[in-house]
Amino acid sequence: MSKKKKIIIGVLSTLVVLVVMVLGYAANYLVTYAFDNPYRTEKQLTLKGSEKDDQKWLKHQDQQVKWKLRAQDTGQNLVAFYYPAKKVTNKTIVVAHGYQGSHYTMAPYIRMFHEQGYNVLAPDDRGSGQSSGRYVTFGYPDSRDYLGWLDQVIDKNGENSQIGLFGVSMGGATVMMMSGLNLPPQVKAIVEDCGYDTVANELAFQLKQQFNMPKEPLITLSLWLAEFRVGHNFKKGSSVEALRNNKLPIFFIHGQDDKFVPTEMVYKNYHATQGKKQLWVTHDTKHADSQKNYPQQYRKKVGAFFNKAWQ
Repeated sequence: MSKKKKIIIGVLSTLVVLVVMVLGYAANYLVTYAFDNPYRTEKQLTLKGSEKDDQKWLKHQDQQVKWKLRAQDTGQNLVAFYYPAKKVTNKTIVVAHGYQGSHYTMAPYIRMFHEQGYNVLAPDDRGSGQSSGRYVTFGYPDSRDYLGWLDQVIDKNGENSQIGLFGVSMGGATVMMMSGLNLPPQVKAIVEDCGYDTVANELAFQLKQQFNMPKEPLITLSLWLAEFRVGHNFKKGSSVEALRNNKLPIFFIHGQDDKFVPTEMVYKNYHATQGKKQLWVTHDTKHADSQKNYPQQYRKKVGAFFNKAWQ
């Protein structure tokens, strides 16, 4: 081999190594950026305006009960907060919170359902609120954890329980991913608000929004690295695939101007489900603002949907 060829091969090899190192660093940074949760305390999770009033209301609910669960795959200690209705009922709404949130950030929805006469169970997902773990897991393993919460509702409230699932943003994806599982017959309906279609697509969208970078090869590398670091294959985190096996009635809500979970995703989810379905795209509404922008309509529409499911 000539000296010139050796130099060329050496330069190319160096470039390949540098590219691999840069991509590896970028993928690792993206996993930390997306999955690590720095917001764990109530102070960091405080809402504003009327939502802050809802959090004050939540804090003063003397009847709240802290439930506990161990994740079957990792043994993580998980917690949820149960708010019994003022009048005894067998109807319970399980609410799933959003990205880097907790049950505390679901205060407006907990209050809404509680005032409608329901028991409410509000878990803190993995790596969120008072549950253990470093990483947010985007609703995929969380959807499996919620099966344990459902069992507890039935054990404590009886076999005649009627249960509704409700989630916002990541929580919306969580309850949609639950829809394809073997849910107990006590689960009657699902309401999801601005959930994404797949974990991979949501990460790719944020990669473009936050860093103006294309999907590949970083998303593939990042999901592979996340499987190693976080412990789950997030390529399986798909609301669309779960909904293809869903037979429950489901109500989809999404803001028309959502720039965090793009509005187009709700149509993919809506067309995928096999159950009865309803869609409400709220006008001039950003991410997770439908309830705030249309409080009376939101309460009425969601309440009517669940009321019909109990019949």
